[in-house]
Amino acid sequence: MTPTTRPRPLVLVPLVALTVVLAGCGARVEGVSEAGAGPVTVPRCGEEVEYTTPERVVAYEGGSADKLFALGLVDHVHGYVMPPANPPVEESPWADDYAAVEFLSDDLLNRELVVDAEADLVVAGWNSGFSDQRGITPEILDGIGVQSFMHAESCFNYPGFPERVRPFEGLYTDLERLGLIFGVEGRAAEVVAGYRERVEAVREQAPEGEPVRVFLYDSGTDQPFTAGNQVPPDDIITHAGGENVFGDLEQRWTQVGWEAVVESEPEVIIILDYGDQPAQDKIDFLTSSPAMAEVPAVVEENFFVLDYNEGISGPRVIDGLEGFAEYLRALSS
Repeated sequence: MTPTTRPRPLVLVPLVALTVVLAGCGARVEGVSEAGAGPVTVPRCGEEVEYTTPERVVAYEGGSADKLFALGLVDHVHGYVMPPANPPVEESPWADDYAAVEFLSDDLLNRELVVDAEADLVVAGWNSGFSDQRGITPEILDGIGVQSFMHAESCFNYPGFPERVRPFEGLYTDLERLGLIFGVEGRAAEVVAGYRERVEAVREQAPEGEPVRVFLYDSGTDQPFTAGNQVPPDDIITHAGGENVFGDLEQRWTQVGWEAVVESEPEVIIILDYGDQPAQDKIDFLTSSPAMAEVPAVVEENFFVLDYNEGISGPRVIDGLEGFAEYLRALSS
């Protein structure tokens, strides 16, 4: 087999109907801010937080922005921060929405940027955007009057108010909570129902028999980074009919040893494609490594390339699931 890549393809609003205008893969919800929805209390990594309807949202990375755009909230988004590791936004299903808002920075999220943008809500993950080390945390933003929203999937190691959900359930949870914050619960319910249907369709078509052993290779030469069971690729692998060889690790993105990889005898290797190291370079490294020479996936050249935004918490994980499931079905036929 050769490496595979794919084209990228409750507070109710009183007396005001929400009109959803579909355009391509995105949707714009009209009449949200005009409806005057009052404050709502929504969990943030286990902590109950009161939100008012935001009008100048700053989103960090594609997963955050995609969730907002999937709910038709482009008019509430001021701009986005997109570090270089992310693929170009022009490849996104919501490319038009990205073009309609401001590109704020290709650096990491920081407090100065948020203040300069006059943001009233920041959407990011814990240790992916929000960070104690860089001095931008929900607590710090609370202190300066800026609301914050954290991806439920990233709350696994958030100090003080831990919350643990399966990665795909984290996506659904985020969409539902954002729906409450912006008063678009109906739209959120529709989007989540559609994603659940697509996931269930994949599970119903999963190959029979023993699950295929799968290793996700993120990066690293001395020691590889891979996916534990607290990040979306674990759900992608298992729902498609595979077994994450490091799925017993109660971790998010984590470092392991090459010896452990070899001993796990993966039959398929997923390459997470991002940053300035092309996926093919990662494949070349693995196929030229003496330690990996006898690993079944390397011998059979069973590599699947997963786009960065299909591996982090966001709507495109559903695309990643469908693509990987198609690959496993072809492999088993």
